[in-house]
Amino acid sequence: MNVTISNKSEKPIYEQLYEQISAQILNGELVSGYCLPPIRQAALELGVSVITVKKAWEGLERSGLIYTVTGKGCFVTEFTSDEMLRIRNETILKQLENDTLYYKSFGVTLDEIIELLKRVY
Repeated sequence: MNVTISNKSEKPIYEQLYEQISAQILNGELVSGYCLPPIRQAALELGVSVITVKKAWEGLERSGLIYTVTGKGCFVTEFTSDEMLRIRNETILKQLENDTLYYKSFGVTLDEIIELLKRVY
């Protein structure tokens, strides 16, 4: 698990954790059965509060990306490649919907968004 926290980001730290870990699960970096570090250990290593890590882990569990075994820890859920693709696409579409609404509020056209996306990508 490789996570980088930015205190300058507008996103809360628990969202940064959630997004980075979910991306690592969905792109196959964190394989099924991988045991996430205990909440206290992750908090200590990242220099954040236990509550922050707990909130991120709870979000991952609600999303079905991890599951908890009492007394053993939190593990990455096993997915078929089709399930992984479906979850990844749903996650991307959700983010794109939010971003698109934001861009539309500036009056940006679809062509402009595509051009800007090409530059960034």
